[in-house]
Amino acid sequence: MALLLVLAGSALPAAATPADSTRTPTAATVEEQRLDRAAPREILRRSGFDALAPRFERALKHTKSYAQAERTVTRHASALWRRAVDRAQGRGPATGDLSRGDDRPLYWARLALSRELRAWTPRFDLDDERRGALHTALETASRGQGDIRHPGHRTKRVLVTGFDPFTLDRDVRIGNPSGASALALDGTLVRTADGPARIETVVFPVRWADFAEGAVERALARQLPHLDLFTTVSQGRQGRFDVERTNGAWRGGFADNENASSTGLVPVADPATQPQWTSTTLPYRQLTEADTGRFPVYDNTEVTEIPAGGTQPVTRPDGPTPGSAARAGGGGDYLSNEIAYRVTLLRDRLGLPDLPGGHLHTPVLQFGAANTDPRTGTVTDAEFERNRADIVDQVRELVRTAVGAAD
Repeated sequence: MALLLVLAGSALPAAATPADSTRTPTAATVEEQRLDRAAPREILRRSGFDALAPRFERALKHTKSYAQAERTVTRHASALWRRAVDRAQGRGPATGDLSRGDDRPLYWARLALSRELRAWTPRFDLDDERRGALHTALETASRGQGDIRHPGHRTKRVLVTGFDPFTLDRDVRIGNPSGASALALDGTLVRTADGPARIETVVFPVRWADFAEGAVERALARQLPHLDLFTTVSQGRQGRFDVERTNGAWRGGFADNENASSTGLVPVADPATQPQWTSTTLPYRQLTEADTGRFPVYDNTEVTEIPAGGTQPVTRPDGPTPGSAARAGGGGDYLSNEIAYRVTLLRDRLGLPDLPGGHLHTPVLQFGAANTDPRTGTVTDAEFERNRADIVDQVRELVRTAVGAAD
């Protein structure tokens, strides 16, 4: 796949010395290049998040060592996450006129910081490995992965994950209600008949490579043994929630946010013991029966498999058959299925069979009927805002219901 690479910063001298080459800016990624489109610029301006990248750039210019750069990156990335969470939860001033519950400023501001870091020419030698480590620190801190706080033993512990917006070349205005839910729920309490539960959240990228490199396991392996419930969340079908019963060990190849594709078995550690399927331990019956909001909630048991001894994929409405090979879980064959597969596999490998956990698909976040054309449409409208708020409220109620049912 050919990628257009844009080198940020000034041109290199014709004959760079070895020391110079370790300070060379790197090319903007496919995701970062989308920052130059009109809608991302408007989203950043109307949220006040457009001030963050210039502030970060100035701070980087004053760093004199790798250790200082690492502290600078982590501080600014963590502040970005907290600012997004605070904004979503009504704390502090809401700079700009974009609604507080919008997840898109976090996504585009993170990319703006990442592009500044990629374009930065440090005063000291910085090899590719250490520059990569700085980008990892930025990603981790700005996604809430270093911000998880467990309460005392009298409060139940819940972890919810969300995703970045995706399919941005189709419509760069898109948001993701799972990411909006993560911002709205992070650090909040829900009440159940058995007492309060505290929700902590993290957000993951829509990139095959990050998952293959173990980003999910690194973020969550230490968390799962301390939890009372977890649910991964992503955007799914129009007009409905789905509790995905079964997750498959297969990548279907749909392009990610870097326009990269990956097809084949989900790459995990110790592939010799890798199962084709994992299952939810969420209380799906209670979730489908409870009145949690305006969208219906389905127990989705469909999978696509190659039956034992077969060669062609077959769709099964009631789950996989013995010995079959996965081709799609209930949540499909994209990264929503993969995060569900990875975290439930991690649950099983950690010996936590009684830990309730699985995947929840939200309805698609839609613009209003008069605002569907990305070429002429606005970045928000009243129906878009109402749909996002209703989805986020229902995610919160579904989590509360799940915790209560798991008591």
